[in-house]
Amino acid sequence: MRVVGVRVFFDSSAFAKRYISEAGTDAVLAWCDQATEIGLSAIALPEIISAFCRLRREGRIDETQYRQLKALLLADIEDAAICDLTPAVLAQTIASLEKNVLRGMDAIHIGSAVVLQADVFVSADARQREAASMAGLRVEAV
Repeated sequence: MRVVGVRVFFDSSAFAKRYISEAGTDAVLAWCDQATEIGLSAIALPEIISAFCRLRREGRIDETQYRQLKALLLADIEDAAICDLTPAVLAQTIASLEKNVLRGMDAIHIGSAVVLQADVFVSADARQREAASMAGLRVEAV
C-alpha cells in the first residue's frame, strides 16, 4: 500500500490553535497529525508571535508560558514548508484580492497555499475559506 502525502496549509489564526486551546483546537491537532507536510506563509510566524504577545499583555499567559509557546512554535516550523513572498505568491494574492472581499494578510495566505500546491487549506475565517475555494483549494473549517 502506497501512502500518499497530505500537504496541509494553515493560515495563522488556525495554526495558532495548535498552541492556544480554543474552539477548533482539536480539529487543528487532527489535521497536524494527518499532514505529511505542514505549509505556512512567511507571515505566519510574526502573526502568531503577535498573538502570543497580546495574550501576555492581557495577562492570559505569563512570561514562562510565552517563552514555552514561542519555543514550541519555533521548533514546529523547522519542519514546515514556509512560503516566502515571491512574485508568484504576490500574483495569486492580488488575484484573490481582486475577486473577493479580503484583508491583505488573508489573501497572502491563500496565495502562499496555491503556490505550495496545498492539498488542504485550513482556516477559521469563512470569507477566507470561500476565497481559497475560488482559488482552487480544498478548504476545511476549524
